[in-house]
Amino acid sequence: MDKIINILEELEKQGIPYAYDHFAEGEGPDPPFLCFRCPNSDNFAADGTVYFPITEIDIELYTDRKDPDTEKKLEDLLTKGGIFFDKTETFIDSEKLYEVLYSFEQEA
Repeated sequence: MDKIINILEELEKQGIPYAYDHFAEGEGPDPPFLCFRCPNSDNFAADGTVYFPITEIDIELYTDRKDPDTEKKLEDLLTKGGIFFDKTETFIDSEKLYEVLYSFEQEA
């Protein structure tokens, strides 16, 4: 998890704040911003015990317009950190925000 926090802190230095899961009510920053969470595990078991713990991680990039430059910053840092990710994108009409979701697994 330290690797992920380091990546998020590097982006925060570049003006892209982050929070775990969500920002507190009334404290949400203007886009772009990031939220990350660990929604599941995908552990490898052996002999009835967790042999190799694996955490699923989601990093959500929120922007008010399509922002390939910010996406590239995050993708470059993930790639530099040796993290293989899947990427999906959606527009959240109720919030008028784009959400680019980066999903991957990491050893816990």
